[in-house]
Amino acid sequence: MPRSHIPASRVSCAALVLSLGLAAALPAAGQVAASAPHAATSAAGADTDAATAHPGLWPQAHWPWRRDTAMEARIAALIKRMTLEEKVGQILQADLSAVTPEDVHRYHLGSVLNGGNAGPGGNDYAPAPEWLKLADAFYDASVDKRDGGVAIPVMWGTDAVHGHSNIVGATLFPHNSGLGATHDPALLQKIAAVTATEVRVTGIDWTFAPTITVPQDTRWGRAFEGYSEDPALVASYARPFIEGLQGKPNAGPLLAGPHVIATAKHFLADGGTFEGRDQGDAVVDEATLIKVHALPYVSAIDAGVLSVMASFSSWHGVKMTGNKSLLTDVLKKRMGFAGLVVSDWNAHGQVAGCSNASCPQAVNAGIDLLMAPDSWKPLYHSLIAQVRDGTVPMARLDEAVGAVLRVKMRAGLFEAGRPSSRPYAGQFDLLGSAQHRAVARQAVRESLVLLKNDKGLLPLSPKARILVAGDGADDIARQSGGWTLSWQGTGLDPKLFPGATTLWQGIAEAAKVAGGQATLSPDGSYSGAKPDAAIVVFGETPYAEFQGDLRSLQLKPDLRAPLETMRRLKAQGVPVVAVMLTGRPLYTNPFLNLADAFVVAWLPGSEGEGVADVLLRRADGTMAHDFTGRLPFRWPNTAVPGGATLYPLGYGLSTKTAAAPWQPLPEQSGVDDSAGSTTEYFQKGVPTPGWSLEIQNAGTGGITRITSVPASVADSGVTISATDYQVQEGARTFAFSGTKGEAALALTTHAPADLSRETNGEMMLVATVRVDSAPTAPVSLGLRSAGKTARLPLGKLDMLPRGAWTTLGVPLQCLRQAGAKMDAVEAPLILSTPGAMTVSLARVKLGMDAQVRLACATH
Repeated sequence: MPRSHIPASRVSCAALVLSLGLAAALPAAGQVAASAPHAATSAAGADTDAATAHPGLWPQAHWPWRRDTAMEARIAALIKRMTLEEKVGQILQADLSAVTPEDVHRYHLGSVLNGGNAGPGGNDYAPAPEWLKLADAFYDASVDKRDGGVAIPVMWGTDAVHGHSNIVGATLFPHNSGLGATHDPALLQKIAAVTATEVRVTGIDWTFAPTITVPQDTRWGRAFEGYSEDPALVASYARPFIEGLQGKPNAGPLLAGPHVIATAKHFLADGGTFEGRDQGDAVVDEATLIKVHALPYVSAIDAGVLSVMASFSSWHGVKMTGNKSLLTDVLKKRMGFAGLVVSDWNAHGQVAGCSNASCPQAVNAGIDLLMAPDSWKPLYHSLIAQVRDGTVPMARLDEAVGAVLRVKMRAGLFEAGRPSSRPYAGQFDLLGSAQHRAVARQAVRESLVLLKNDKGLLPLSPKARILVAGDGADDIARQSGGWTLSWQGTGLDPKLFPGATTLWQGIAEAAKVAGGQATLSPDGSYSGAKPDAAIVVFGETPYAEFQGDLRSLQLKPDLRAPLETMRRLKAQGVPVVAVMLTGRPLYTNPFLNLADAFVVAWLPGSEGEGVADVLLRRADGTMAHDFTGRLPFRWPNTAVPGGATLYPLGYGLSTKTAAAPWQPLPEQSGVDDSAGSTTEYFQKGVPTPGWSLEIQNAGTGGITRITSVPASVADSGVTISATDYQVQEGARTFAFSGTKGEAALALTTHAPADLSRETNGEMMLVATVRVDSAPTAPVSLGLRSAGKTARLPLGKLDMLPRGAWTTLGVPLQCLRQAGAKMDAVEAPLILSTPGAMTVSLARVKLGMDAQVRLACATH
């Protein structure tokens, strides 16, 4: 396939490398041997120098902020006045779900954040005025001098990663993998500026963006947060995006204008972990670490980014959060970064020798602000003791406090006043304004990549009869992906997206204006005249960390149903346009072969009209916008990681491209679908590949594997039958007679799953269940790991309604607290009772979306 033309006006990646002065410094492949794994940082901060074994290779950035002697004197004077307790408080960041304004005052906390599932008053979907009101409350508490002390204004950080995406009604931009396809740094700066303004509306002053990772294995569930696998392309975006958020360095206090504090993340090589495993280990040599993963940080530092977030991941087995040689010796000394280094969500607890409650190693390694969402209080007490006994030197604490104060002063936080009094605060009409949505719509248009256009099917006439099919056609949450109003972006009501447009709505409006006819039919069925063309929207469902990790580069089996819709339409003689919603390239050869045209729409966000702008002509027949997007990642020819490439980096057609007749692609994925999922265990009433449904008898030890229904297990007194949920026979009903002693239904595997990462946070085991007849005896939920079963009592399931489907969520942390070893899970769900009951089960998975959530404290 020919590579698409790259306009000369766009940034040249090779030219960027040369402009950064790195071309001569980067070694040829194989010139530098892999560095040996280095030892963990000791309590006193000692570390090996493995990351600086080749100091001449590490690039030197140019920190642009001028030294301000008056500011430095002010910082020194503040630190001199501060008590130990005030200093420790300044380097801690707590989550909204685990902190109050009074806590901020009492413990002198320097920062708060809202995690992916936290909002004012425990409401993730609280209206924007409530966010601003809480910002005022935190600020007022932080500067309250009723107890004396220095009273330093608090800083609020949020994950505004594709717009101010935690706020109902905000503009949602395409995720970064889609923006990577635009090859338009100027557009990225506009997007960042819009995002900063909308963040300021709610009184928040800091965003954990941009993500400048360079994903090398798109099985990684966070690959959609990366712009490209090409480090030079990522570097070309870093500076304009940061300047869009922060403005130019030395131009006055950030908060005096429409700006916020930016964060470059995640340092270093989070996109280079083995097998694309989230929070995994980057086993790459130092040359690769530098020329691939460090390159974008040169641009970020040159732009004056005020914070850098350390990665959850490791390099050669050493967690970044405790890696002094990389955080201090490389980032701060060799690369010249002089802002603050913040850790990720409880990442300090993963450092060797640490726990969530105690980690002097992280501070000694160079972390200036510890993101301790729910662990801040024990960390506060342990750090005070560790400074007193010398484990953390006072000089290192003062240095960290100084970094926090310096960022606050450059932002103008000390003079800014209450959040509601600052420029742009409370201008709620700016959230999702027409001007902001226009920028997002432009981003959608420019991100679309055309991979196939057989016989020039696109653009379609809007006057035609257009059938719109596929399960993703009319779903804002689906097209917005993870980190949208919640961490995983799942379980969201369409009403939470006022003013947004789905792909279907955009197509329908374009057809209506032109006098055409568009019909929505998710399954592709129609009556009457045959459509002139069908647009089938398919692809991934929302995910973030953990849930997004894949074992192979293909859609999960339950997401491939639209292929049959396309096959049926083609058999009826209807031309098909396939539109794929995805955070990353995946094996799609069967879809490509069937489709007459194939468009990658990535995760476009709230402005679905941007897709219609390119798919359809204007009402007068002219073309409004052509395809200009080009692949920021190679597109695979199989589902095998690291396998053959179908379309190269930079590929993308326009409707004017003269394409050769289509040659059918091979349809062998190259992988076995039977490998078990670590996040999906039971779907539509049957175990997912790699998992088994069993009925067990505690007394006899009898185990019966259920492979078909109806079934009756005599020694356990349990009968199993099919029932409907969403689809015919989409669930199973289990009738326990209670006549054979304690019986259980269990989901098991012979390949234990490692859920230790998923347990570090708010991830739950989620079951879609219906109680058909109340238990006559107590019920327990068990999880078996390493041969032992941890149990949680569920009583008689009184928390669940009778006769109605409900999603029950059990936090994995509860199971760990009950004694489960989460790195070797053999059975994630064992539901048992000695009595009689009838329950139906449709789905079991890991997730965040549960109607009923158990609290660990109740068990």
